[in-house]
Amino acid sequence: MEKTLIEKSMKLKQRSVQRLSCSVQNYDWGKIGHDSEVARLYASNSGSEIDPEKSYAEFWMGTHDSGPSFLIHQDFNGMPMSLKEWISSNSNELLGLKVAQKWGSGLPFLFKVLSVRKALSIQAHPDKDLAKILHKFMPSAYKDDNHKPEMALAITHFQALCGFISLEELKVVLDNVPEIVQVVGSEVANQVFDTTSEDGEDKIKFVLRLIFTQLMSATKEIITTATTKLKNRLYMENMVRQLTEKEQLVLELERQYQDDVGVISAFFLNYVKLSPGEALYLGANEPHAYLFGDCIECMATSDNVVRAGLTPKHRDVKTLCSMLTYEQGYPQILKGVALNSYVTRYLPPFDEFEVDRCHLPQGESVEFPAVQGPSIFVVTFGEGIIYTSDFTGDINITQGEVLFMPADTEIGITSASELHIYRAGVNSKFFQVP
Repeated sequence: MEKTLIEKSMKLKQRSVQRLSCSVQNYDWGKIGHDSEVARLYASNSGSEIDPEKSYAEFWMGTHDSGPSFLIHQDFNGMPMSLKEWISSNSNELLGLKVAQKWGSGLPFLFKVLSVRKALSIQAHPDKDLAKILHKFMPSAYKDDNHKPEMALAITHFQALCGFISLEELKVVLDNVPEIVQVVGSEVANQVFDTTSEDGEDKIKFVLRLIFTQLMSATKEIITTATTKLKNRLYMENMVRQLTEKEQLVLELERQYQDDVGVISAFFLNYVKLSPGEALYLGANEPHAYLFGDCIECMATSDNVVRAGLTPKHRDVKTLCSMLTYEQGYPQILKGVALNSYVTRYLPPFDEFEVDRCHLPQGESVEFPAVQGPSIFVVTFGEGIIYTSDFTGDINITQGEVLFMPADTEIGITSASELHIYRAGVNSKFFQVP
């Protein structure tokens, strides 16, 4: 009789909405103490105190082994159960059959909040084929075999470097930044000057790859000399003219990472500024670096990063320079699509994920219809009540609350104050394909 009751109770919980206890990453580039959105969310989620001297960089929500989430309720032995364990016990129901068939028993996406105080590394993420090779031969540096397309949705004003500038812009850079020519040599620089759009995309990519690889492969001594000359020249010129935004950024990067090749390589990349509610998506093999601000981030479930600058961590310059697509041009900025008065959806061109942004005024209500895949909700501001279509009952929510919604769960939300909620789920376009 007792076993039957336990089985029934477990079956009930297998289909219910779950509160999650989530992980934090204290990387050096994160904002410090109470200045960090991540710190505030993690403290509320975990019931811990914020260390005013500590950096709080990333708040992870999902099933990745490097930062797993756990169910708030314990199993019948009184032990904490990871979200990954719980999903594996009944993946077809919790993830939905189509998601489980495509991605197995784990969540296909990893959901994060980032608080960036200083620049992250110049980096790119491998495609699936390269990820398998890197994981096989360097598992200590590349801890899984998955690709990592990602999207950053600005909570505050957010700055990033993303993708290569155009050929014509690069020629202007070489004219105005003699230190780059001194590093790569005039022969390589002249190949850029001699190339035009009429030469075709392959030739343009070839010369871009040539000059970028030459720069990134330069010795530490050469880069130290070049960054010192660059810094001194810009400080002198700032006395007689207004420095450009990119020049001001480069000086800030030099303060953060002295004698680093990433300082000079920033001239090759687009300087992107997002306003709150704008998003940027990044495919495989595209160079980028987040610079400052708070954002929601969602990606395929992976932590594979190939780094080559602006970092004290392991650098793999050869892999990075060989893997990049060398596509040029300003990245697409997503404004999102309004689903109703309060919810905006951001749809990147990747099956694994989409993100909804919900800003609900006090006393208002909104519904999230049932979808065929799982969802994770995070409350970043305010408080309210969630009403679910399962057996959970009403759930009081406040800042730092993280909830897992199984597939085919319909919910309604009513705000007790102004309420900010973000949802990650499998890209809805995935379910439209037969």
